[in-house]
Amino acid sequence: MQKKIQYDLRLQPLWTRIVLLSVLGYEGLGGLVGGSFLVAKSNGELMKMPVEIMHGTFNDFLIPGIILFVMGVLSLFAFFRILRKRQNDWLWSCVGLLGWYIWFVVEIIILQELHWLHLMWGVPVLLGIITAVPLVVARNNTSSMLNYLLYCGILSSLWYTFMNVFVPLHYPGYSSTSLTVSELSAIGAPTRILWVLLGTLYPLLYAAFGWGVLYASGNNKKLKILSALIIGYSVLNLYWPPMHTREAIASGAKSLSDTLHIAWTIATVLLFVFTMAFGAAVFGKTFRIYTIISITLLVGFGILTSQDAPNLEANLPTPMMGLWERINQYIYFLWVIVLSIQLIKKNKINSNRPDLPTSEAN
Repeated sequence: MQKKIQYDLRLQPLWTRIVLLSVLGYEGLGGLVGGSFLVAKSNGELMKMPVEIMHGTFNDFLIPGIILFVMGVLSLFAFFRILRKRQNDWLWSCVGLLGWYIWFVVEIIILQELHWLHLMWGVPVLLGIITAVPLVVARNNTSSMLNYLLYCGILSSLWYTFMNVFVPLHYPGYSSTSLTVSELSAIGAPTRILWVLLGTLYPLLYAAFGWGVLYASGNNKKLKILSALIIGYSVLNLYWPPMHTREAIASGAKSLSDTLHIAWTIATVLLFVFTMAFGAAVFGKTFRIYTIISITLLVGFGILTSQDAPNLEANLPTPMMGLWERINQYIYFLWVIVLSIQLIKKNKINSNRPDLPTSEAN
């Protein structure tokens, strides 16, 4: 009989364990039911899905149904491993969640569209991946693990920058100077699916960095708050309500999604500022001065961006709106990179450090 693992709640907070179990149970049961229906009626009759939606990738739903059923079994197996605190529970949770991540990416590519069901079933998987990080750390509490998490801050900024350069290449006539980043994922935009698929990786990397900040915080309350802001921002980014294209908005297609998009934007800017403010209080005078300058520029270019908002809704020229918005974003991403480097230098974790949460990070 396998021995149960005793967890340090400082490494894996109870709420993350509850969320992780809920996600695995939810996805597992959904996979079993959905897979069974597709196998029982491979023409999609029970799920009310025509075979044509797969655009010829499969002749029927038999193979997708079998894969979906196996994914359900795997998720429930991981669920019970974690519930009973068995050896390698962290590994099975990663296998299950990454399997679902790949499933949804491939599904969206095959269907060539985004459906509300992807929000219903896909977003919980991303949330599960975020809450799986503490379990992985709890089972692999090593000096290198913290460094990996802190490096994710650098990777998250670089990844978003890559997206901002790569995705516009697939949007005919798109101008990064005059058009906003949000228009790459707008409803009706030719790059919507590409942006969403690539964009799911950004909040996962940034959340991993947030966990790294938490484990590096020790007794530093400012760093703990900073980590909460980073993880909270990452969760907010798991779903970003899309706007319509400016042409559609001007013709009267504006909906609740467009309003929520504006609300998400405001919340993001506020989180940017609060994150930078708490980050400035952690390190020395030079970093504080750099942060104050960054926040000032952030607010300034944010005002420049917002001034063109009425023209966007009226489908009028916004010659510099995209440039102002991107400068605004890059100011923050650069700040995150500098913060990551500061934390990596400050901690310099060594192999004989036995307890990450109680370490000093002043």
